[in-house]
Amino acid sequence: MNSKIGFFEKLTLVLFISIYGCSSIQNNINKVSIIDYESLETQKELIKKGDKKAVEDYNKLITKADKLLNVDGFSVTKKTGVPPSKNKHDYMSIGPYWWPNPNTSDGLPYVRKDGEINPETRNNFTDFVEKKNFISAIKTLKDAFFYSDDKKYANKNIAFINTWFLEETTKMNPNVNFGQYVPGKSEGRCFGIIEFGGLVGVIEFLELARDKNILSKEIENGMFNWFLEYSNWLKNSKLGIEESTRKNNHATHYDVQLLSILVYLNKIEEVKNYLSTTTKARIFSQIEPDGSQPLELARTKSFSYSVMNLHGFLELASIGQKVGVDLWNLSSKDGRSIKKGYEFMLPYLIKQKEWQYKQIKDKKPSEEKLIADLKKARKLFKEDAFDDALKQLNQN
Repeated sequence: MNSKIGFFEKLTLVLFISIYGCSSIQNNINKVSIIDYESLETQKELIKKGDKKAVEDYNKLITKADKLLNVDGFSVTKKTGVPPSKNKHDYMSIGPYWWPNPNTSDGLPYVRKDGEINPETRNNFTDFVEKKNFISAIKTLKDAFFYSDDKKYANKNIAFINTWFLEETTKMNPNVNFGQYVPGKSEGRCFGIIEFGGLVGVIEFLELARDKNILSKEIENGMFNWFLEYSNWLKNSKLGIEESTRKNNHATHYDVQLLSILVYLNKIEEVKNYLSTTTKARIFSQIEPDGSQPLELARTKSFSYSVMNLHGFLELASIGQKVGVDLWNLSSKDGRSIKKGYEFMLPYLIKQKEWQYKQIKDKKPSEEKLIADLKKARKLFKEDAFDDALKQLNQN
């Protein structure tokens, strides 16, 4: 009798382990990720097949990645300036369009020139350039690791991430309290948050490293906690709340940043609810029935900002697709939608119409970004409304 009980207890244990094990594997398979493995795999296959352009790009990438192997690291503590908190671990930047006041002896308070970047906002007095170089390095090494399968690139990235986020002497505190400050006006503004859109690239690498089983628990837990603290700052701080209530591209890209982090933190229900309410409202408030974006058209780089904002909405639609919220086909009763926003831009892209709004800088980079977005929409959402335009652009 006891032997039979023992047998059934063992059988029950085996079944439990089997079910739990299958459940864990299934959860891992079904885990939502930000990284776009499909595009990476497509490019990797082209490299393997010897596609001329793909191989050329790959060789340039590896050359760039190899140079990064000799870089010590990036840190907010390297800046020469000191934030108002007196703590160099706090990120600091100056609003790019603010210049010394020509009517005062000390240049204060700074005055705004929309679209014109003040060179002093782009040196080592602040963290902006260091942060930009860090984000660029992460992407380069991530791609080099994926395409080459050489762990030295991943290991270097992990070292960079540890230096920027976790190492006690060099880490960045999880806030942007002193981003885009204006000398003589403010110690920090909500607009500094948009400078951290590149954090999505860090998340993509962390997902890749996790999936390849090369991320230590120490780093993984450390980054999870950092992003948890930072997401709480985004949602609850005065500047974070202020940025979330902007009416233009700042709010759109706030959503991209926050929701990407929440996906990484596996807060999927929160993401779904946010997309279905807050982001939905943004689409309908920022895009007119004809597809125009008045607040972006009012800028001195109106074409660039229109494309930038649409790109943010496309990223949000992509996140929505991953969690089961369809933003791409979402439309208001009077026709406001992301798709309509792109349709508005098409005649100007294929030169059927001349851009009539202010654009003080060359719009070619934005045109290239717009074309890439149209192709991405074609692929992600099987959208064929742009096919004629893409075909005409290809012929030209």
